[in-house]
Amino acid sequence: MKALLALEDGRIFPCRSFTGPGEANGEVVFNTSMTGYQEILTDPSYYGQMVTMTYPLIGNYGVCPEDIESDKIQVAALIVKEYQDFPSNFRSRGTLADYLIKGHVLGIEDLDTRALTRHIRKSGAMRAIISTSDFDLDSLVQKARQSPSMQGSDLVGKVTTKKPYFWRYNKPDYIDIKKLEDPLIWHFKGKKHSVVALDFGIKYNIIRCLERAGCEVLVVPAKTDAMTIKKLKPDGIFLSNGPGDPEPVTYAVDTIKELLGFVPIFGICLGMQLLGIAMGGKTMKIKFGHRGGNQPVKNLSTNKVEITSQNHGFAVDLNTIGKDHCAMTHINLNEDSLEGLKNDALKAFAVQYHPEASPGPHDAAYLFNQFAKVIENAKT
Repeated sequence: MKALLALEDGRIFPCRSFTGPGEANGEVVFNTSMTGYQEILTDPSYYGQMVTMTYPLIGNYGVCPEDIESDKIQVAALIVKEYQDFPSNFRSRGTLADYLIKGHVLGIEDLDTRALTRHIRKSGAMRAIISTSDFDLDSLVQKARQSPSMQGSDLVGKVTTKKPYFWRYNKPDYIDIKKLEDPLIWHFKGKKHSVVALDFGIKYNIIRCLERAGCEVLVVPAKTDAMTIKKLKPDGIFLSNGPGDPEPVTYAVDTIKELLGFVPIFGICLGMQLLGIAMGGKTMKIKFGHRGGNQPVKNLSTNKVEITSQNHGFAVDLNTIGKDHCAMTHINLNEDSLEGLKNDALKAFAVQYHPEASPGPHDAAYLFNQFAKVIENAKT
């Protein structure tokens, strides 16, 4: 089905829909991963964005229920060069097109994804619209310009859990929010590290990794206050990934400020940005973001290069925090942007990338065990 993609700067890309009629808008970004499109689709960090896959052939291994990272598709649209409608994979339980249709998400193909990616690299990520019904170019560009901007948008409320939950049998086990008033809520207190995870858009595999590191994880809504968390007497606190601009998420920053120094804290992606703000820093929007499973990061303590998976459009400016508050632990080798920070005095550390995504394939998996070790040392 014929479709058009219009960018807010007036650039137009002809394309086709492989999921039927529809219209979608949002910020257009690109991801350089060769595989993992189902994980990308369900990653809450992509909420409100239309994702362009730079790898040309997408859909060839179908979809599998075990590969989801949240309870639904989070992207506004998926843009590919060529869609493969006949998957070949013994794990596949259906086609990508059917999966998108069921989630009411547009899938677009026959678009020059190389040209679109080069345009975004040059001009920056920007708002856009895709339509199968409106082919008036002026109308489309105007609609794109009227779309909400990612900068200044608090999207955490769109993706955070409404009810707290533990991780049971590889899925969320929801509990009544009133149970957060009970410090005896933990099932394995003393046997596992009790970790409260503030959900700003957490990925399921992060919880699995924390569990494998010996933690019992209680995921709570993003607006859970510090007093409630302290009453639970956790051994550690995790700050999750998530979508949007960190600066407007002031309620989370206020909570983190009150929790600093209480127990060890570990943050990933948006969690790192919020931790940086809580320590007095500022964040900045990156021109076209870091999205893919092949991002080189240097670990400054080992001088080794780690291949990481990333999905973010904002970064912490370490210069706004100051060396008295925290130290830089990792840098991005493409542009020397900050990828990791720590404050040993407060037993807090965070990384911008996603160690749970297992690129490399396991270059950054040590961070979950590192968190468990910090918790163990804090107990003694």
